[in-house]
Amino acid sequence: MRPAFQSVRRLHSAYLRQERDISFSVVRRTKPIPLANQVQQASAFKISPRDIFERNQESYLFSRTLYTPSARDNTQVSTDSTTDFSKGGPLVEFERRIAAGELVDGDNSQVGTIRELQRLYDELVESANACRLDKYEASEKAGRSRWFWSRFVPQSSYSPVKGLYLYGGVGTGKTMLMDLFFDQLPSNWRKKRIHFHDFMLNVHSRLQRQKGVADPLEDVAAEISDESILLCLDEFMVTDVADALILNRLFGHLFSNGVILVSTSNRAPDNLYEGGLQRDLFLPFIASLKERCVVHEIGSSVDYRKLTSAGQGFYFIGENSSDLLKRKFQMLIGEHKAYPQEVEVVMGRKLQVPLGANGCAYFSFEDLCDKPLGAADYFGLFKKFHTLALEGVPIFGLHNRTTAYRFVTLVDVMYENKGRLLCTAAGTPSQLFERVVTISNARNMSPRTSSRSRRNDDIELCVDNELGFAKDRIISRLTEMNSTEYLEQHASMWAEKHSSEKNTKEDDALVA
Repeated sequence: MRPAFQSVRRLHSAYLRQERDISFSVVRRTKPIPLANQVQQASAFKISPRDIFERNQESYLFSRTLYTPSARDNTQVSTDSTTDFSKGGPLVEFERRIAAGELVDGDNSQVGTIRELQRLYDELVESANACRLDKYEASEKAGRSRWFWSRFVPQSSYSPVKGLYLYGGVGTGKTMLMDLFFDQLPSNWRKKRIHFHDFMLNVHSRLQRQKGVADPLEDVAAEISDESILLCLDEFMVTDVADALILNRLFGHLFSNGVILVSTSNRAPDNLYEGGLQRDLFLPFIASLKERCVVHEIGSSVDYRKLTSAGQGFYFIGENSSDLLKRKFQMLIGEHKAYPQEVEVVMGRKLQVPLGANGCAYFSFEDLCDKPLGAADYFGLFKKFHTLALEGVPIFGLHNRTTAYRFVTLVDVMYENKGRLLCTAAGTPSQLFERVVTISNARNMSPRTSSRSRRNDDIELCVDNELGFAKDRIISRLTEMNSTEYLEQHASMWAEKHSSEKNTKEDDALVA
């Protein structure tokens, strides 16, 4: 039985090599391979003439998609390009937006990052067929073939293109650059852009539906990779032990299925989940991440979010600002009457909203951050509401570290959903987190010596690596969300959405 198994495996490997050679010929050869030669080459591998015809047909379709008008509209030919695939991409769009005044001219670190994204873009376009990116070209016959071979031999199809892991300080433009890259990708590709919080919620939701399966993570990875070969995750950070324990096996399956990861993070790969419970079980994921992704640091020290006109929004400081917050909330809901509402979140849970009307929700800080709520609840909230009035944000320290984690998640989710924040707080964004420090910062602040006692230390100092790294991001985001530019963009976006929904309802009424 073993010799037979080895023979089958060798035959399958040879078949895959032949398939890759024929696929790559679309990019590398200037002349098509004569059909007779293809038949002769394929006979040794039992490939039928129909298979060859289908593959040639697929090659024709692949070539045609590269030269559609939509792919030419916003592109230019680079003078030093070696192929036709570098006509467009994120670098061209980046330069166009700067010339049009839509973006400020980036520093050297931003320019270096956009060039890395352009390099990845060119590699993806050149290897689109080998990476199986085109969702319309995956034939049913190829799917049946993969299913047949998976019954006999282990399936491993690592992508010929490595992904990209971008990390750096807050406000350096990581999310903007990744979104710019994502928006330039062809619409017919199997791609997805999602916040890491939302991605992990989706994974856990899928796992709930896989009860009784031998390896649920393998099935979940199969579902994800079937939908998206190119996966763009924003704000990659691991703070939850449950997420940490499944990431290695989940991404092991995803990478094996050919998934290409593009991710942004504030942390270098080696610093992910630093100091977390059972981190030794997480370390293999870091090794896998560095193997399957090019790691690139954005070394900029500029926080572009703080270049906005901060201080023009609805961030009120002081204990006596509660009445002001309520008046502003009433102004935003207009003639609508606020009343208690209920929001559905994942896995059947529901979130109680104390007051809500006209897309605006009103919460006390205790109701939203001092209860066992998480990212799923906050995502559910901002699917129904676009504005949050939050009363009583405190100074964070050791005594309310858990609520600080929830507030960090809330701001991240709100920022991801382009939400608007009205709040009363005990201090400025920086003051809220001034007692939260990393371990290294704490050592520099008050180094231990034999003559010092614990009694002399600041009992309110919260030494926490994850919060210590997250606080700069949250301060930066709160500053931007309080700016005139952000609020004007928010108002414009929701006015456009409201107008679109109104027109849709009018059209439906006419049809009825």
